[in-house]
Amino acid sequence: MHPMLNIAVRAARAAGKILTKNFGVEADFKVQAKSQNDFVSDIDKAAEQAIVNTILKTFPDHSILAEEAGSIEGKTPEHQWIIDPLDGTTNYLRGIPHFAISIAYLHKGTVQAAVVYDPLREELFSASKGTGAQLNGKRLRVGAKRDLNGALLATGFPFKRKDLTKEYQAIFGALFEHTADMRRCGSAALDLAYVAAGRIDAFWEFSLEKWDIAAGSLIVREAGGLMTDFAGGHDFMQSGHTVAGSPKVVQHLLTKARPHLPESMK
Repeated sequence: MHPMLNIAVRAARAAGKILTKNFGVEADFKVQAKSQNDFVSDIDKAAEQAIVNTILKTFPDHSILAEEAGSIEGKTPEHQWIIDPLDGTTNYLRGIPHFAISIAYLHKGTVQAAVVYDPLREELFSASKGTGAQLNGKRLRVGAKRDLNGALLATGFPFKRKDLTKEYQAIFGALFEHTADMRRCGSAALDLAYVAAGRIDAFWEFSLEKWDIAAGSLIVREAGGLMTDFAGGHDFMQSGHTVAGSPKVVQHLLTKARPHLPESMK
């Protein structure tokens, strides 16, 4: 186990207590629109602060990239944490019990330890580079599907990039024709964790942020999965265009999606 994983778990559980305590409570949350259809509440900020405090208490010189606070430059930028304190804010605010905390530790730009924590179900997905992925201490492996036939896929609608709606709908149609079904659950971090657990055979989405996918990317890979951009490359952390799943399913997904991609993604 990577030594930073213990800190990530501790931070995730601290944030989880805040989220579960306030979930479903008849409270007047202070909600702000960060951009069109993208919201933040005071609960997001409180959970994020709990994570940041836990990390900086032990490693005060580390750098942090957090969804709400932005970039916190430390004295040792080669040590960085990427945090999403509440992935699935819209679900949370509307009382839908599907959201997670995502925490990744990077050394010199490479994810070394990761946690995705669902506090309501008390499911803690974790990974250390080179040592595998786990769910509550039990080893994870991606599903055994070898093609799209009978596969269950997950996705997220491009609500921040509605200019890509036409391409998205075309890809959705091309994939849906060959799969068992498709899910849109509202938390990319949990979608990636579910891929690692074999619950979902593949996940795809446009224009995600680093904090949405940093932790999940390691958990998927350490569970034997593949994570790429839509060109089959490794630019997903920069572009946000993400495909993840068992290797054979990802290969078939990319083949079906390619004819419908905008030129910039090819």
